[in-house]
Amino acid sequence: MGLLRDGDFIIVPTAVGEPPMLLNALSEQRRRFRDIKVAQILCVRKYGYLDPETVDNVRHVAFFYSGATRPGGGSAGWVDFLPSYFSEMPAMIERGQIPADAVLALASPMDEHGFFSLSLGADYTMAAVAKARVVVLEVNPNVPFANGNCHVHISQVTALIEDESPVMEVGLPKIGPVQEAIGKFVAERIEDGSTLQIGYGGIPDAVVMQLTHKHDLGIHTEMIGDGILTLLESGAVTNRKKNYLPGKMVATFALGSKKLYQFMHRNPMLEMHPVDFTNDPYLAGKNDKLIAINATLQIDLIGQCGSESLGPVPYSGTGGQSDFVRAANRSRDGKAFIVLPSTAKNDTLSRIVPALSSGTHVSTSKNDVNYVVTEYGVAELRGKTAKQRAQALIGIAHPDFRGELTEAARKLGL
Repeated sequence: MGLLRDGDFIIVPTAVGEPPMLLNALSEQRRRFRDIKVAQILCVRKYGYLDPETVDNVRHVAFFYSGATRPGGGSAGWVDFLPSYFSEMPAMIERGQIPADAVLALASPMDEHGFFSLSLGADYTMAAVAKARVVVLEVNPNVPFANGNCHVHISQVTALIEDESPVMEVGLPKIGPVQEAIGKFVAERIEDGSTLQIGYGGIPDAVVMQLTHKHDLGIHTEMIGDGILTLLESGAVTNRKKNYLPGKMVATFALGSKKLYQFMHRNPMLEMHPVDFTNDPYLAGKNDKLIAINATLQIDLIGQCGSESLGPVPYSGTGGQSDFVRAANRSRDGKAFIVLPSTAKNDTLSRIVPALSSGTHVSTSKNDVNYVVTEYGVAELRGKTAKQRAQALIGIAHPDFRGELTEAARKLGL
């Protein structure tokens, strides 16, 4: 920690790419510092520095909230939020719009050529390594050495520490009947030879479970998880029909089990790349039949998606949703799916609403949204008038709310 200075802005990789020993050490010594900021997408552990009493010493900056950081967001005010498209974060770092004084990251052991692999989170971290004054790696033999643009040379490293603890594992979410129904509607619309972007969550996993009988699927995604392993083991994913990077699947961060991390190690089928490569809508959209599956919390009758806040209260972040919705729209025969259960709070609230709740962060615009899926069906919005959109969305709302949604649509001129 002696390499850090007051006022430093520290970049940490996504999720399990975070270095627990280094962040625990920073937590223990946080009162030594003033105005240090730790910036990250999806912090997965509750570190000691996540402390409202010491925010003047070390403060978290969330690019995307998690369970560990959400309590400090919004009106609580001791975690900051930095809005951005995931795909644009490396460019923002390169331009100095996001500072990068130091990088703390989990890495594989060094290979015979002097390179470490940031396989668990290439994301925006590779751009930060190129800019930072200090790069400290936590080297762990349980971190896979993956192929792709995720390698840091020893000449770029200021210091390193070693640890042999298991990499954090994140299990698959539970799937209920609502998720299964939504997954079935989506899976029916995915053709053989499609390329998939699959996120984390019960609904994406429900889709995956219903694709094992498909043929020659490909993967171009931001997150690689255990669901993709299921498709590989079933023979559904071969990457053979991909017209962009055929034979290869690409991702920018990993989140899953020990089995997943072992699969990633020196696997010639997989490449881990920075997020400005994986999520760039132009590059991802070069994949024909690109399928993007992303969840939202709320959608209004014209198609605006509030996917990252509950009213004005931040819940997550934009992440790669907008990136991949736009990529799928660019793709020849691509399909962008926005998925959500029709209700919340034990069927007492409709997630399809006349207008988004006051203060809601709009994650994906009405102009980008195409397929919207609930357990009651699919609404296809692109090319539809505002009135047609309202009718289609009311048709997939929970039956208990269709009457009041119809009346609200009339009052709105829809």
